[in-house]
Amino acid sequence: MKSKYKRILLKLSGEALMGDGAYGISRPIIDSIVAEIAAVQKQDVEIGVVIGGGNIFRGVALGAEGMDRATADYMGMLATVMNALALQDAMRRAGVAGRVQSALNIEQVVEPYIRGKAIRYLEEGKVVIFAAGTGNPFFTTDTAAALRASEVGAEIVLKGTKVDGVYTSDPKKDPAAKRYSRISFDEAIQLNLKIMDATALALCRDQRLPVNVFSIFRAGALGRVVAGEDEGTLVHV
Repeated sequence: MKSKYKRILLKLSGEALMGDGAYGISRPIIDSIVAEIAAVQKQDVEIGVVIGGGNIFRGVALGAEGMDRATADYMGMLATVMNALALQDAMRRAGVAGRVQSALNIEQVVEPYIRGKAIRYLEEGKVVIFAAGTGNPFFTTDTAAALRASEVGAEIVLKGTKVDGVYTSDPKKDPAAKRYSRISFDEAIQLNLKIMDATALALCRDQRLPVNVFSIFRAGALGRVVAGEDEGTLVHV
């Protein structure tokens, strides 16, 4: 299967790592995700990953219960570092070279984010896992994915979720819901489809950076997206 893209940015939600659990990290799930990444890497595709922290800590929800929002968001960033380390360890077991770079400075544990170094790692065939979001409160990991993809010159953002694309309505509640194969950024924003937060969508649109939303749990889906097949929903300019 020939790859359509040379460099991609994969966005994973923290919840994707939970599997059927209520919280935490599912070893079989993280191993299956790494297997998908490894298969794509063998096609000489350069891969960056941004991972969320919702399986460990929900900053926004806790902030709403009275905790200072900025403090809660910093705690959420630390949760993404934990997930990044777990993903790197799973990659090591699978024989995939991975490097974690954090937007928060925790040098005893992970490298700081340095753009030039990240690009060099990608060129060397290493998977770079970007942790701690943007390093600033009030920004989501979706925005971090859009930002890092733009910085390292990724050709597309691939958002791996629990659903196989973007639908006209909730497919669990509406059996008549239809999946969009393609949709423009302007349409997605106008219809409030909640593909990403508005900041992330606007940044991708302005940088002319397409986004593909797909199910990370469908076997081979990542490879099919990278090959340019009709998998998930492509959000384009």
